[in-house]
Amino acid sequence: MTDQAAALDNLMEQMVADYVTHNQAAGVLKAMLDETGVGFTPVIDHVTIRTHDIDQGAEPFVALGYGYDETLQYDDWYAKVYRKPGYPGLFVDQAYPDERGKTSIIPGWVNKFGDKVFHHVAVRVEDIEKAVARLKQNGVVFAGNIVGERGGHLRQIFSSPEMVDGQPFTVLELAERHRGYLGFLPPQADSLMKSSAPR
Repeated sequence: MTDQAAALDNLMEQMVADYVTHNQAAGVLKAMLDETGVGFTPVIDHVTIRTHDIDQGAEPFVALGYGYDETLQYDDWYAKVYRKPGYPGLFVDQAYPDERGKTSIIPGWVNKFGDKVFHHVAVRVEDIEKAVARLKQNGVVFAGNIVGERGGHLRQIFSSPEMVDGQPFTVLELAERHRGYLGFLPPQADSLMKSSAPR
C-alpha cells in the first residue's frame, strides 16, 4: 500500500469513526452490520462535507488522490462531487457566495460545526423500505419520506438530524441505487437538504 493510500484510509477511518460517535442512527446501523461481520465502511456510498469554500474543503481528499467529477447547482447552494476508485464518493457543498446564497442553511451549519466533519454519510441498501422498517424497529427516526421513484436510478432518505445545542448536526442517509447509476439527481439532493433543515 502506498503512503498516499494509507494516509487516505487513515483520514476516512478517523472521520467516519468521529461521525459514527456523534450520530445515533449511524451507531445503530454500525452495530447491526458489525453483528453480521459486514461492518459499516464497506457499505458507505458517499460522504458529505459542508464548507464555505468547496475547493478548500475538498483539498485534504484531493491531495490523497480524489479527483473532480461533476458540479451540481441548486437555488441557493451548489456542490462538487469528487471520486477515487475503491473509495466512497465525496460530495462537498456550500452556499453561493453572492446574493443567491443568502437563504442557504449551509453557512450557519458550517459556522456552528466547522468543515472538518461529515454532515452525512450515505450507506447503500438493496431495499430501502426494508432498511427503513428495520432501523425504525431499532429506534431510528427518519425525516420526511423516501425521495425517488420506486425502480428509479436512485432512491434516498435521511434520518432525523442529531441535535446539538438545538441545531441539526449530522444525518444518516440510506441510498438505493439501480442499473449501475453512481451519480446524484439534483431535485432529490435539494429535497433531502430541505428535509434536514431547522424547523
